[in-house]
Amino acid sequence: MSGKDLADFETRLVHRFRDRSLLVRALTHSSHAHEEGGGPDNEALEFLGDAALGFFVAGALLKRFPASDEGGLSKLKAFLVSRPNLAAAARRLGLGAYLRLGKTAEKGHGRSKESLLADALEAVIAAVALDGGDASGRALIERLFGKQIDGLDRREIEKKDFKTAIQETLQARGRPTPRYRVAATEGPPHKPVFHVSLLVDGEELARGKGGSKKEAEQRAARLALRQLRRPAG
Repeated sequence: MSGKDLADFETRLVHRFRDRSLLVRALTHSSHAHEEGGGPDNEALEFLGDAALGFFVAGALLKRFPASDEGGLSKLKAFLVSRPNLAAAARRLGLGAYLRLGKTAEKGHGRSKESLLADALEAVIAAVALDGGDASGRALIERLFGKQIDGLDRREIEKKDFKTAIQETLQARGRPTPRYRVAATEGPPHKPVFHVSLLVDGEELARGKGGSKKEAEQRAARLALRQLRRPAG
């Protein structure tokens, strides 16, 4: 990778590295390191970046939504740091074009692969924080996710994944993780309808139906959430 390539990516990040070796490492996939006879790859930085990302995003959310409860903040954070969302942010940066990949990863379309992009973005976040400190890390998070955070709607996010929401709600109450079981299937083979039970401690808390098992599970989770949030008495 040329110095010009690194400078171009620094411009995209809006961060000039004092130690460019950090940036090079963040952009180096393990496949490249292995094929080049060793050397550092970005996996350790990815580990650090995962923790740093969660910390910086949590701070940004608390700043914008100071009155929100822990459950609400956790839901928003989980969405922001999810693999699809990180990969989308990486694509906005054009990160894929700057990755150092081995031949195998290159042939496997690694530059556009969701998991690889998300992991590399975490590594880049760690590199920026190590090079410039927490202030630089926070500034990068603002550039990557600031507008998105400003437009977050907890209700809309919860609609996308009721299974996660019910699991978090149960855990917060000290109850076990829910299980899902197909209770019945009806309709013709080409267009089945699944009835799925949501079980907690072996007891059915709710039942949902849908054209796929996943859809039925989501509907069961949604009904269970309504039941748990219903005032007692």
